[in-house]
Amino acid sequence: MSSAPRLAIIGLGYVGLPLAVALARHFPVLGFDVKASRIAELRAGHDRTGEIDDATLKSISLDMTADPAALKGRDVYIITVPTPVDADNKPDLGAVIAACRTVGAALGKGAIVVLESTVYPGVTEDICGPELAAASGLVPGRDFFLGYSPERINPGDREHTVTRITKVVAGQTPGTAEKLAKIYGKVTSGGVFVARDIKTAEAAKVIENAQRDINIAFINEVTMIFNRLGLSVHDVLDASRTKWNFLPFTPGLVGGHCIGVDPFYLADLAQRLGRDPAVILAGRRINDAMGGYVADCLAREIAVKRPAAGARVLVLGLTFKENVPDLRNSKVVDVIRGLAAKGCTVDVHDPLADPEEAREEYGIELMPALDRAGAYDAAVGAVPHDFYRKLAPERLARLLVPGGLLADIKGMWRTLAFPASLRRWQL
Repeated sequence: MSSAPRLAIIGLGYVGLPLAVALARHFPVLGFDVKASRIAELRAGHDRTGEIDDATLKSISLDMTADPAALKGRDVYIITVPTPVDADNKPDLGAVIAACRTVGAALGKGAIVVLESTVYPGVTEDICGPELAAASGLVPGRDFFLGYSPERINPGDREHTVTRITKVVAGQTPGTAEKLAKIYGKVTSGGVFVARDIKTAEAAKVIENAQRDINIAFINEVTMIFNRLGLSVHDVLDASRTKWNFLPFTPGLVGGHCIGVDPFYLADLAQRLGRDPAVILAGRRINDAMGGYVADCLAREIAVKRPAAGARVLVLGLTFKENVPDLRNSKVVDVIRGLAAKGCTVDVHDPLADPEEAREEYGIELMPALDRAGAYDAAVGAVPHDFYRKLAPERLARLLVPGGLLADIKGMWRTLAFPASLRRWQL
């Protein structure tokens, strides 16, 4: 491999695009995506995910294509495609397998294929390796080499970017790991950690998000307990955080493409190995039930003044987390459907979500603006976008009928003063 290896990034989404941009500052990089519309959008200088600003995208030297034939002749292929779960919460490796087949058709001798997607231990060598071999006619470990470097992209996070985090790498051979350490070491100031082997690196990634899921599940569970006592968990957490080693997790809806998905990969592996992943699945059950719990609480609070059936409710925020347009696996949808099942009429607003995607993915018509919104029996702060955090108390109060309910799932309006006639609820 030359001192300036030619790289190809397979998948230009939330993970692949920032990585491609970072690597393109040091190496010749070709970005590939199966969606021609995505390539056209990026070539025009716009990233709808918001991870790369338009000025940076226009200034960077990055080739992009939707043509698989253009992938031939690259030294390193980095696969960054989604790894969701199916309707039964089982790992769906369809995108990974498809990417391997595409890369395999372009693969040449001596190339390295790196998987960044979150998987359970064994996928890179036991599934990707054979798929690549079948498509290329080459032998893994002899004609081409496998690597794994788990993605750690946190959508919307401008501090822990791919250029600042510690990058874990692993290779099928020591030489492969060394080459990957040099490549990734060029792009991050956080350093590179070379894991013992590929399965170790895969395992490290899958437990990172499972650990967060379990910690959030604990907070969500105690939230339900304290609510029965009339306590807000946010007030409890304010006191608990004064202890130096208290972990600062907060309650809420756990969706998205990582924390709400990755634990199922670990659980599925455990079950196939004959081990009951009791703690992992308990965390998932608690967090997946949180949307329904919130809907039940809201319906009871609305019913203090009027029957929930027929009540008008405004839900503020639909994306899976604050300040990102990502709608994948949004658990706000569970709240909306729970309220609708109780007879509420629900309107939804989100300044960042794509209206067409919301319609196609969830059948939800987003309100175009809040300018004329008002006379709701309840308004629900579901996602703490900066747009909502900055709304003045008077503006929020105007959304409601007299005696209406302002519900604050994430506690973003806790410190604001509101008219006494306005009722408030929070986790």
